[in-house]
Amino acid sequence: MAIQFGTDGWRGIIADDFTFAALRQAARASAEVLAQYPGSGVLVGYDHRFLSPEFAQAVAETLVRAGFTVFLADCAAPTPAISWAVKQMGAIGGLMITASHNPASYSGLKVKGYFGGSVPETITRQIEMRLTETFTDKRGGTLHTFNPWAAYLTQLRTKVDLTAIAAAPIKVFLDAMHGSGSGGLERLGLPVTTLRANRDPLFGGVSPEPVAKNLAPAFHVLKGIEERAVVLVLDGDADRIGAINGDGTYLNCQYLIPLLIDHLTRRRGLTGKVVKTLSGSDLIRRVAQQRGCPVAETAVGFKYIAAIMEREPVLLGGEESGGIGFLDHMPERDALLSALYLLEILAHTPKTLLELYEDLCLELDFTPVYDRIDVPLPDRAFKTALIARLQAQPPRRVADQAVTEHSTVDGHKFQLGDAGWLMIRFSGTEPLLRLYAEGRTTAWVRHTLHWAKDWALA
Repeated sequence: MAIQFGTDGWRGIIADDFTFAALRQAARASAEVLAQYPGSGVLVGYDHRFLSPEFAQAVAETLVRAGFTVFLADCAAPTPAISWAVKQMGAIGGLMITASHNPASYSGLKVKGYFGGSVPETITRQIEMRLTETFTDKRGGTLHTFNPWAAYLTQLRTKVDLTAIAAAPIKVFLDAMHGSGSGGLERLGLPVTTLRANRDPLFGGVSPEPVAKNLAPAFHVLKGIEERAVVLVLDGDADRIGAINGDGTYLNCQYLIPLLIDHLTRRRGLTGKVVKTLSGSDLIRRVAQQRGCPVAETAVGFKYIAAIMEREPVLLGGEESGGIGFLDHMPERDALLSALYLLEILAHTPKTLLELYEDLCLELDFTPVYDRIDVPLPDRAFKTALIARLQAQPPRRVADQAVTEHSTVDGHKFQLGDAGWLMIRFSGTEPLLRLYAEGRTTAWVRHTLHWAKDWALA
């Protein structure tokens, strides 16, 4: 199977298309392309997945034989820790062994540029073009190890008021989902109870994605808790975040991003552009504009947000799926920094995250309801046929609502007047059809999503 880079790197099923041989070739091609960047050396990191340390070692040895100076992480770490190390150490780039939130059967390779973020499509296309090239070994390569946590934690300490967070009268749980973000808050000296902290390559039988259906242990721990509490949830490589309010309400980034924009502007006095993806809530735009921030919208995939973050001041760039990047940090998703900002919000108010969100909705007279469902693709032919159908005969009415605007920037987004919107697109990392909808009532959103599923499968 040919190696293809999706919205954030290459991912494949272990022992099927993701093999040691394929990884070595992909890593060598990636490093040769990264060599056009300024800097010195290539960093290699890895997560908690099956064979991740061994895959990382193989990548490091391959690049040493290719003549590169290689710095191999001496332990598993979050993807943003590796990205920050690339930037802080002045490397030409980094290679991270992770499949992020994908199921346990997957592994993957994320390619980071010297600036500390995912490389753009122009670079991944160059890598793909060199995947069939026959490379020869070179002399001069060296292998070193480094602690991927040290510089990253130093950076995080500069971003928030850890003293206020530690003193806040709130019970904090962190669901690490068996991922490589485990131990991050403890390393910062914060009082926290970590759930699913141990390495488990099977992730407890669920995908390490911070969505409600995967968070049974987190919901369970809140039962019987009478004090003020919150659960913060990290995905497998700690670049995506979710949260659970103390009353058991799941809060995805459609809730969290508006809260973070409000916190950064009102309490921290920061400003800059807010960048959201097409699947982001309309509330994100409304809060940003209310706080005096210009808004830009991109296709789904943080690399599109990162491209804007590289060239202009961006207060916050966020995507519906849990990835958020921040001003004066790096053009990269960082779930641990997101978690710290959320705790800083709670440290300065007796209210819960949900109450603060409801305050924002009341202020703006807009309370959206959002949901997403994923539909497994039957086969490649189905995807090809549906793409052709959407291009040739897109629906003019959706769930009895007239389509008032049709965007094809990424998949197909149908604006349905004041009722809301529906978005149909294919996942860039898994064989899934993703259906998104936002409206004013739960019933409308569910009806619209089921209509879209029936339409797609017809």
